[in-house]
Amino acid sequence: MTSFAGTVDHVVPKDEVVFSFGPEMRLVLEVDPGAVVRFETHDCFSGQIQTESDVVTDIDFSKVNPATGPVAVRGAEPGDSLVVEIMDISLGPQGVATIIPGYGQLIDLVDSPVTKVLPVRDGIVHFNDEIQFPARPMVGVVGVATDGEDLTNALPGRHGGNLDDHMHGIGTRIYFPVKQPGGMFAVGDMHASMGDGEICGTGVEIAGEVTLRFDLLKGKQGEWPVSETERA
Repeated sequence: MTSFAGTVDHVVPKDEVVFSFGPEMRLVLEVDPGAVVRFETHDCFSGQIQTESDVVTDIDFSKVNPATGPVAVRGAEPGDSLVVEIMDISLGPQGVATIIPGYGQLIDLVDSPVTKVLPVRDGIVHFNDEIQFPARPMVGVVGVATDGEDLTNALPGRHGGNLDDHMHGIGTRIYFPVKQPGGMFAVGDMHASMGDGEICGTGVEIAGEVTLRFDLLKGKQGEWPVSETERA
C-alpha cells in the first residue's frame, strides 16, 4: 500500500516499459508541469526470478532493468531541466538478491549463481530468522531521452539511466538535462534496500510503485543529472 496521501493525476501501468533510452522514444503519457504520476514497476529481472531455485544465469537478459514510461512533460525543451521529485515508493511483498559469477566486487569468489528471496513486511526486510533490517526504498533506473545513441538500461550516462544511487529515495529531487521535447522520462529497477554499491551484483531487487511530481526549470541545465536530497 502507498503512504502518499495527495492526489495522483495519472497512473502508468507496468506493461508500458522501455529497455533503453534514445533520441526517438515513443511517449505513453503527456502531462503538465506539476502533475503527480504513479508508475507501476517490475523488478530488475522483469519478474523472471520468483523462488530460490530460479537463478540469474537462466533468465532472458534482454528483459533486465525495465523502466516504466516514457512520460513527456509539456513545455520541456532542449536547454531546460526536467525536475522529478520522488513523493513515495511502495514496495511489493518480496524482493530477491543474487550472487552472479563475474559480477560485482566478489567476482573471483563466486563459483555458481545463488538466489536469496527476501520477504518485506511492515517496512522490514527479512533475510532470515536472525537477520532483519529496515527497508530503504529507492529507484535505480531514472532517465530521459538522449540526444544521440540508444543506451540500454544497464548503463548510466548524461541522460541518467542505471544510476543505482541509494539517495534516490523519498524526498529527493533529480534534475535531468532535457535533450528531446517533453524530456521523455522513465523509471524502474526499484530496490527495497541497497548499500553504497552492489557488491554481489544486485541490491534487494523488488517490484512496486513510485509516485513522482514533475516540474520544469526553464533555460537551465547541468551536463549530468543533479540530485537534491532533503539534506543538501
